[in-house]
Amino acid sequence: MKGSAMNIGPELLPVFQQLGIYEEFLTIGKHLKHTLGFTVSLKSLKPAQGTQTTSLLAFISTTSSSDRYPLKRSIGHRVLNVTEEDEKVIVHLSNNSTFKGDIVVGADGTYSAVHQRMYEQLKSKEELPKSDQEELPFSCTCLVGQTKALDPELFPIVKERYCQFLTVLGDNKPFTWSILSIAHGTLCWSVIHHLNEKTSKKVMEQRFRNNDNAEWGAYPAQIMCEETRNFPILLNDDKKHTLGDIYDLSAKELISKVMLEEKVFTTWHSGHAVTAMHDAIALANLLYVMPTRTSQNFTKLFEEYQAERHSAVTEAFKSSQLMSKFMEKGVIGAIILFILSHIPFWLWKLMLAMTVRCHPQIGYLEPIALFGSVVCIVSHSEQKARYVFEKQQKQV
Repeated sequence: MKGSAMNIGPELLPVFQQLGIYEEFLTIGKHLKHTLGFTVSLKSLKPAQGTQTTSLLAFISTTSSSDRYPLKRSIGHRVLNVTEEDEKVIVHLSNNSTFKGDIVVGADGTYSAVHQRMYEQLKSKEELPKSDQEELPFSCTCLVGQTKALDPELFPIVKERYCQFLTVLGDNKPFTWSILSIAHGTLCWSVIHHLNEKTSKKVMEQRFRNNDNAEWGAYPAQIMCEETRNFPILLNDDKKHTLGDIYDLSAKELISKVMLEEKVFTTWHSGHAVTAMHDAIALANLLYVMPTRTSQNFTKLFEEYQAERHSAVTEAFKSSQLMSKFMEKGVIGAIILFILSHIPFWLWKLMLAMTVRCHPQIGYLEPIALFGSVVCIVSHSEQKARYVFEKQQKQV
């Protein structure tokens, strides 16, 4: 998503080391030590021990990394359909061209053409569970953007060694907004609009007018900018700032408005198509050890992939829901915010440990030694790939 920053936790760092991009990654990111929360009057919330982190986190801007690692490789044509023929999957494009392969992976979530065509075909055959046919639940929209490189003398926040993550809770406003200092002297920002039943319905109607896509165009984003530009922010200096000051320093092409939807689907695969938003590493490990490329073996592989990842995805989904509640308005948000602000540090560390138990590695590359006190979950897909890899290495 253009204009956004990405939070990379310690779980993926071993994979970066395996791929030889770890050192370069450190140059395009900033470590995050803690987050700070404020009221709309910019009064600091009670220093919650729960806002501290004991793990290495980093924020990278999409513009910093996209030169070498493109966000997408576009051929300029929409995917119209995905069909199967003679043990192959065929992708049909809007320019009448086709691509043929063994499998097709949808990695763009709900709005992936792979996901949509797969679900349409299953629904027509009455094989799609009712839970996967329901409207996607969402309770907020999000405006994100990134500034140009800022003068460190005018904006000393960008000189800070660690990422400054400053969040303002809107009190009586249905908004929460954050500022993040990232690498190369820029700031990323986000504004979350918390929806009620009435506003959620209005946004749903807007979605259908935007071809059922997750992202709006420039005009709706600009409207939200105008609506929120007077909201106060902190930049770690003695000056008064508003979101409008940051908007004016951000290129329009780096501002996006999106819907934030959360749902764990029951159906992950069908035939030679699979969705892999959840863990491409596990899928790659299983593909590495697959004996022959047949429909039967692909189905077995996809089932094994889903069996390994489903519980972890569900756990992460529930954790994400809980942690996002403190930003919501109303009684529930107030209660959760109070709990997070008074939680003992030992309990917070225990909660953090639960989130970093999975350290996947690519089983067919040299392993990286793990450090830390948290006992990691065993990845069966990695073990299988590791066994085959080491066996092949001995034969060389």
